Amino acid sequence: MSVSLTYTAIVFMVKTPSQSLTIPPLENGDRLNRHEFERRYDAMSSLKKAELIEGTVYLAAALRFKSHGQPHGWMIGWLVTYEAMTLGVAVGDAPTVRLDMDNEPQPDAVLMILPEAGGQAQLSEDDYIEGAPELVIEIAASSVALDLHSKKQVYRRNGVKEYIVWQVLEQKISWFYLDKGEYVDLPVDSDSIIRSRIFPGLWLAVTAILAGNMQDVLAVLQEGLQSPEHAAFVHKLGL
Repeated sequence: MSVSLTYTAIVFMVKTPSQSLTIPPLENGDRLNRHEFERRYDAMSSLKKAELIEGTVYLAAALRFKSHGQPHGWMIGWLVTYEAMTLGVAVGDAPTVRLDMDNEPQPDAVLMILPEAGGQAQLSEDDYIEGAPELVIEIAASSVALDLHSKKQVYRRNGVKEYIVWQVLEQKISWFYLDKGEYVDLPVDSDSIIRSRIFPGLWLAVTAILAGNMQDVLAVLQEGLQSPEHAAFVHKLGL
């Protein structure tokens, strides 16, 4: 008697980590905490700007030249000139800022006092800003933008000492200063200049920059950089 044995091959399918742990993409309006926001953001290498404001995700739309790119560039040039003459401060162009568990904005520009010079924000091991930079700048299409509402409250609550919003359509620049936990408007002096209280010598010729006259903007800034207050500030920073 012969016995015929039949063998059945059993194949076990093992999923790779990438198959079993698919990371969802960021979408406008997602409600996330900061850790999940960063996990999804890091997985989207093509994404250039996303923000978490009060636990809600906001993705940037395409940016127009005259209503955003150009004024953004002018503000960066103004800040970089100040940085070059002020040892102990640093400019950031659209950096991610970890403020708290529900808020991780990516402001258009920041100016911060370096931690080693006594600044209130730190740089994390993975090279993000943690805490509130002393100065934040946002370029807003109009006064109805997120920048003048939810973001303003987030920056105030987390201790950003000065906050500038350029409302491009209204041709208006608002510069707020944190006073006793509330934002108040820094005044425009009779010579159309706003002078920072946190960064001595950081003078902004408002009428000139709204007109795109960067020659006058930088000339006024140079006056601020040559002031006794700026010299005293650099000495205080001690770097």
